[in-house]
Amino acid sequence: MRTRERRAASGRTSGYRRSWREVLARYRRPLVAALAALTVAVSLSALAPEHTETSAVVVAARDLPSGAVLDATSVRIVELAREALPPGVLDDVEAVTGEQLAFPAASGSPLASAMLVGPGLLTGTASGTVAVPVRPSDPETIGLLSPGQLVDVVLSEGNGYERAVDSEVIAHGVPVLWVPTGAADTWLDAGESAGMVVVAASQKDSAALAGAAARGRIFLVLVGPGSS
Repeated sequence: MRTRERRAASGRTSGYRRSWREVLARYRRPLVAALAALTVAVSLSALAPEHTETSAVVVAARDLPSGAVLDATSVRIVELAREALPPGVLDDVEAVTGEQLAFPAASGSPLASAMLVGPGLLTGTASGTVAVPVRPSDPETIGLLSPGQLVDVVLSEGNGYERAVDSEVIAHGVPVLWVPTGAADTWLDAGESAGMVVVAASQKDSAALAGAAARGRIFLVLVGPGSS
């Protein structure tokens, strides 16, 4: 009697084991996927910050080139984390409408006052720095320039006949602030901006640059940081 009971109990236990094995074999993949999803959800919940302060700021609605004139279609307002915002970030679309970009802006990037043609161009420069228009004698050079590029400004006097050619660097390593980019350039009249660039210079260099065109030909030489 006891032997039959033990055999029956053993049979029931074996049946339970087979039953659980069959369930695990049949639903193993869905169970593994569910556990993986739960693990990811718990990890993300642990890593997510409890609260991030944001601000409404103006960003580029699409990739914008330097010289682009801003309008309602080229910018938009989005909420961004305050800790990631650059200094002087702009927050009013109407205030930037009609302004011109001095630097290219990628789609979605916040716009700051230092990125606009005007007083903001000199933001971050040394005290006494001024913006000086320069018209190089070789206008094709302008195609090699972009805002931020450092240049030596070279003045070349004489024609090689009546007077020997004499060249000298009248401004070393000055950064380009603005270059014309085509029809969008409205900061200066079309006739004024043609073939002209704007550089940042010290008061001393600006005096030499201002009268250079009347003395001879002006050439811009691209240089790297630390050049002298």
